[in-house]
Amino acid sequence: MLLAFTITLMIYMLTMYVIGYVASRRVSNVDDYVLAGRSLSLGLTTVTMVATWFGAESLMTTTDEVAANGWRGALLDPIGISLCLVLTGLFIAAPMWRLNVLTIPDFFRMRYGKLSEVLCSLVLVPSYFGWIAAQYVALATILSQLYGGSTSWWIILVALAGTGYSLMGGMWSITLTDTLQLGLILLGRLVRGYQILNTIGDGSLVMALTQLRTQPPPSFWRLTDPETYAADLLSAVSILAIGSLGNLPVQDLMQRVFSARSPRVACWACYLAAAGYLTMGMLPILAGLAAVSLLKTVPEEGVLILIASRILSPALLIIFLLAIVSAVLSTMVSAVMAPAAVLAHNLIQPGLRAKSSAEGSERAGLRLQRWCVVGITCASVALALSGRGAFELVQSAYAMSLVGMFVPFVVGIYIYPLPGAAANASVVVGILCWLVHVICGWSSFAEPWLAQRLAIPHELVDTGFSAIAFLMACWIFPTPSNPVAHS
Repeated sequence: MLLAFTITLMIYMLTMYVIGYVASRRVSNVDDYVLAGRSLSLGLTTVTMVATWFGAESLMTTTDEVAANGWRGALLDPIGISLCLVLTGLFIAAPMWRLNVLTIPDFFRMRYGKLSEVLCSLVLVPSYFGWIAAQYVALATILSQLYGGSTSWWIILVALAGTGYSLMGGMWSITLTDTLQLGLILLGRLVRGYQILNTIGDGSLVMALTQLRTQPPPSFWRLTDPETYAADLLSAVSILAIGSLGNLPVQDLMQRVFSARSPRVACWACYLAAAGYLTMGMLPILAGLAAVSLLKTVPEEGVLILIASRILSPALLIIFLLAIVSAVLSTMVSAVMAPAAVLAHNLIQPGLRAKSSAEGSERAGLRLQRWCVVGITCASVALALSGRGAFELVQSAYAMSLVGMFVPFVVGIYIYPLPGAAANASVVVGILCWLVHVICGWSSFAEPWLAQRLAIPHELVDTGFSAIAFLMACWIFPTPSNPVAHS
């Protein structure tokens, strides 16, 4: 089985590089590299939106969370992510597409000024490092278990393999490879879902569904427990907010919105992607619920791999493992591309232009984009190799966009002009409040004093402080005369 999987994996990676080479021939400027020339069809935009977030967390972490905590473990992914896509289609996609910007910091510069652009960039770029590192570690761990050897070397190899084909064609490479990868992901999930139901129900779908409903304890189906109702409800709201609202002002999602050929395509792609993501996300939930029936002892991690190894034939196991590789790679290359675009376009390139009288050629801009992809990859690999403590600390940065950028981003789309100080204060206050809790290791607001009475997730309070800072700055500072942009 291992030899067959190795041959299949080599053919798969060769195909990715062939697609990357073909995609590179479509790239002639930065717009082509970062946004696929703003020309993606409805089908391609939908596919790349779905594939972007189907990574290690969607495949494995959700299964582990559901197996341990019931359906509450699915609030972040897929429920929160699907809700984010619906909200994007309803309120965000069309107005953002019409602004014709390259990155989210461009939007902050247009609405709030240069300092807001820089602050937004400084929040966005590091917020991706932990997520990228998580993809490296997840796939490297699986390959290390299959082939042996140090996980550290596998992390480096995974990073090199995934970065290579995305370097060539940028967003075109990512979009075209996402199409193939999503097909493999779907095939792997359908195979696993069918085998789980067939095993549990002994060939009967009705019996399998009955088992899934009755076998888990009653707590699996509850959102809150009676004795901790308030804390559980606040935790659920916080998780949904992080998944649905915190993912609105992120570069990887907006990059796909900007890549669509029209605002109508961007909106409909969000709706279709939400439906597809939620449907496919039901399969990890199914595996998590089935763990009670299929496993005598449910481990804290690795539930999905353990189930697959027990119920799948060698041929089906190869398909399943290839689906995992596809899911991790599709998320990994998208996650690298997003902060690289911000780093090059909003942080480095303005400084280079300030030192030179020449604007620079498109070729120089493309070269800078590619070097930033390499830089982001190296930083993420260093984080993945640096040890679990640092990895966990930075991985929690998925909430940074919620606490620091959500308020000025959403308000700025519909209300302008507004003082730049409002966005600056909102970002700084939200991030500082979040940093205090992260550095102190507090999972709830003012944990040493309030946790015993009511544990309020600090992300909700941090976002509230961000909103208050925004409103106070709007009241104190004068409104600029330029209604759209001020640079």
